Amino acid sequence: VEEAALDYNKSLSYKRISYYAARNLYYQIPEGTSMEIIFPDDFHHHFRDGNKTKSVLAQVTKRFSRCIAMPNLQPPVTNTVLATKYYNHIMGNIPNNNECGFEPLMVLYLTDNTTPDEIRKAMKTGFIKAVKYYPAGATTNSEFGVTALSKVYPAIEAMEEVGMVLCIHSEVSRSEIDIFDREAVFIDEVMTPLVRDFKKLKIVMEHISTDKAVNYVKNGPSNLAASITAHHLLYNRNALLVGGIKPHFYCLPILKREKHRLALLEAATSGSPKFFAGTDSAPHVTGDKESACGCAGVYTAHAAVELYAEAFESQGALKHLEAFLSVNGCAHYGMKQNTKKLKLVKKEWAVPATYEFGGETVTPLRAGHTVAWSIEE
Repeated sequence: VEEAALDYNKSLSYKRISYYAARNLYYQIPEGTSMEIIFPDDFHHHFRDGNKTKSVLAQVTKRFSRCIAMPNLQPPVTNTVLATKYYNHIMGNIPNNNECGFEPLMVLYLTDNTTPDEIRKAMKTGFIKAVKYYPAGATTNSEFGVTALSKVYPAIEAMEEVGMVLCIHSEVSRSEIDIFDREAVFIDEVMTPLVRDFKKLKIVMEHISTDKAVNYVKNGPSNLAASITAHHLLYNRNALLVGGIKPHFYCLPILKREKHRLALLEAATSGSPKFFAGTDSAPHVTGDKESACGCAGVYTAHAAVELYAEAFESQGALKHLEAFLSVNGCAHYGMKQNTKKLKLVKKEWAVPATYEFGGETVTPLRAGHTVAWSIEE
């Protein structure tokens, strides 16, 4: 069976670096099979700013009805005034005058100086749905982030009071901590006291990447949930490092060992309401990725739903895809499910080498290779 699985993987028209394992043989859906799901939501997306936002939205609105808009711009979206400005910018760049009805869900960037009054003001807007905890220095444009958990307790207390969701980049950023261990250390040092002290606060550990995070969320209280990216479900660190450094697989949190990918895959496809989609699609100009100090981020907006479908198919778990993409996240955020539907078809398509990105180019995941599922527009 293992030899047959290897032969099967070699026959694919792209290099499936994730190596689904032999069980993948038993769960292949026939070409042309279709399925209809509630239109998905993405609870972690980077729209960027300026003319690049329009390029991103052209891909996003075909696949998602609502997206959490990450606030790590330059300057960061640290208050309600800036969030309102960014909301209007996104709304003004939605294709075809927003005939699709797309809704950006705005987020404040949490700093040591965020006040309880700012949290209450943000909540009253109706379109600011969360606050993002970036440990200072943990990822792109996070230098204004939180330096110590104790400094943001007053703001978090206000969030718990008004029902605002706390989204967390769950990694420490200290230089002495190995990059592959930063999520595990964060759970011990930050998540444990945070969950203990705020029993009514809705918390999302975003883009989890380790088996420790999976188990922590599984065994945690009902107010704790996690988002998972498509690329963390499909790839391990070999994709980044074997045969030369592949900069378009470099992201934070960084891809981990295969055992962690398998733990994420099991959690996502299990049907548990504690896990849902957060693509962390993070576009950078191709030249900024392919450089001596390349940016962290994987661009998946062009095929995120289709890539999630691949991952769920690999586990024979397509019956749970709708819940992961369209139900669990909005339930945790306290929002109604979308009413319109999205149709997925088992139909292979080729991903272009690049997409237009505000007058420049962005290199997508699977550039020059294929994706096994398509959306029917």
